[in-house]
Parts: sequence; structure tokens; C-alpha cells
Amino acid sequence: MSTRILTFDTNMLDLIRLFLWPFSLLYGGIIYFRNKAYDWGILKSYSFSKPIICIGNLAVGGAGKTPATEYMVELLKGYKLAILSRGYGRKTKGFILAQTGMDASQIGDEPKQYLDKFPQVTVAVCEDRVKGVQQLIQDHDIILLDDAYQHRRIKAGFQILLFEFEKLLKPQFLLPTGNLRESMGGRHRADSILITKCPEHINTFDRIKIHKKVDMHQGQRVSFAHIKYAPLQPLINDTPIPLLEKAPKIYLLTGIANPSPLMAYLKQFTNTAVYYTFPDHHPFTRAEIEKLVATFKADSHQNKLILTTEKDSKRLLGTDLKDLLLNLPIAFIPIKMEIASKDKAAFEEKILAYVTSTK
Repeated sequence: MSTRILTFDTNMLDLIRLFLWPFSLLYGGIIYFRNKAYDWGILKSYSFSKPIICIGNLAVGGAGKTPATEYMVELLKGYKLAILSRGYGRKTKGFILAQTGMDASQIGDEPKQYLDKFPQVTVAVCEDRVKGVQQLIQDHDIILLDDAYQHRRIKAGFQILLFEFEKLLKPQFLLPTGNLRESMGGRHRADSILITKCPEHINTFDRIKIHKKVDMHQGQRVSFAHIKYAPLQPLINDTPIPLLEKAPKIYLLTGIANPSPLMAYLKQFTNTAVYYTFPDHHPFTRAEIEKLVATFKADSHQNKLILTTEKDSKRLLGTDLKDLLLNLPIAFIPIKMEIASKDKAAFEEKILAYVTSTK
């Protein structure tokens, strides 16, 4: 198996962490006093009379907020919903109500995914979440805030905090040494804590270990969830694609925070893969896609496939790139979040109880 994953010497990483540690202390102090200013009412938070549910995390990217938001859409499909996102990576600014025909450069890749997947749901983007909610609140029953846990100008009625299973079991550090946006103390603001990307059958020992690590307060609930992969979908309609069961050679193109779970999943289908990995929300260039396509076409392997994620597919379908991918076997793999059977009912009941009590 060949890869395009960059690796670094462990000792070098330790030296970098050591160098950045003072900056993490400074950053942590600023975030601490900012949170206290909101707690003490020095900085103003805005509350709203209708249910507002925030889905977020403490770390930068990769916790599974998009499938968690989609799970909430399915759970609350009896209500008139709006999803409000910042629209990270878009080239526009201000409040935009997503419309059919808009692409990821206008609204961001995740909002574009919501727009295509849930035509019955209003999708909007705005970097000022208060302004965004004010634009939506009158005409909707519930607003879902995507990735707004640190956006404390809004006092969401229900906060769902996500932690990635593997990362939670390891030491974590504040930015810029590590990936934490704020310290673990921020978890106490959450109403529900969701551990994502778990093994499908998590053992009791790991459950206990996670509970001790999170150390939730009374009233919080910790639930566990895993990724469920759906069948491949052609990126461009009617393009034939090989089945995973036939073990194709895969060219995997990703621009997400953590492609490791997907890589691990694909290993059960193929021993031959080439990985093209880029940072989260990476704006693919023509030169990058041309290089991938040229390598793919030069490969003499008879059974081959270009594969990407659903989120990445939204950036690949932009007008600047789509023509490069015509007539190629290229697909994306949708994912869903599944709550562990022993946690599912209680997790959903708590959210539904909040919604009904608020309405």
C-alpha cells in the first residue's frame, strides 16, 4: 500500500510542542477570562424564546459535527428547522440564505451538503451567529447551530458537545501546542456529551475510562456513537463505479480533519490504495486535481476508483474542477452517525424534552 501522508519525527514534534507551550498558556489565559466575562455577565449573551440547539466541540475539527447535525435533522424532522453555520471556507461574507444552485465557494462545503441532502430544511450561513438567528427565528420552530460551542454571544438552550473517541483517550493541549480551542473545563457548559467515532461495540472498560476522563456534572449525559458507512455514490450522475466488494485500487482524496477512520474502513476491501490527504476544508486547485487525474489515468490497474468524502465532493463539484472529473470512475462515500443502542433512547429523549418544554 502506498500513501501520500506526511510523517514527522516524534522528537521534532516534541520540540515544537515545547517551543509553543508558553503561547498555549497565554492563549488559555485569554480564553479563560473571556469565558468568565460571559459567565459573570460582563460580556452580553443573547437568549431566544424558541429552541436553539448547538452542536460543537472543544477541539479544532474532526469530531463529527456534520453527521451529528444530520442526526438532529432526522430526529427533529417533524419541526420546521433551520441550520445556521459560519460557512467556513466560503468566499462570501455576511448572512446568506442558501439557495439551490449555490456552490461550496458561496456557502461552504458543510452547508452545501445540508442543502443538497435536506431540501425541506432552511440552511443559512453567517459569521455573526446572533444576527443569523435574528434573521431565522421568526419563521422556524428550531434552529440548529453548527460548530458554535465557543460562540458565547448566543446562549443556546441545549448544548451538545462532541469528543472524538481516540483523541479523548490521549493527552490534549490547547492551541497552538495542540488542537483544543479551550480547556477541558469548557465541557461543563454542555447538556449532553457525545463521544463520536467509537468502535461499534465499545467495551465496558473503555466506557468507564471515558466517563472518568470527561467527569460530567449532574444533569449531563454521556452517550457513545460510531460511524456507519453507506454505499458509494457516483460523484457525477450515471458515472459507473466499481463495487468495494470487488477490491478496486483506490485513489482516496480527502480534505477533512481526520481521514484515519475512513482509511481503516477501506482496508477491509483493498490492499492497494493511494492517499491524497489535505487539511480540513482545503480548496482543491486545478493543478492538484490534474495531477491526481494524470496519475490515475497512467495507472494500468484494470479495476480502479477515485474515492472522496461527501463533504469533499461539494468542493469538487465547483465549476472550476468538475470538467476534469468527467468520464472517470469517481465516487463519494456518505456516512451516518449511529448512537449506541444502550444510549440512543435516553440521548434522544433529553433533546425532545428540551424542545417540547421550550415550545
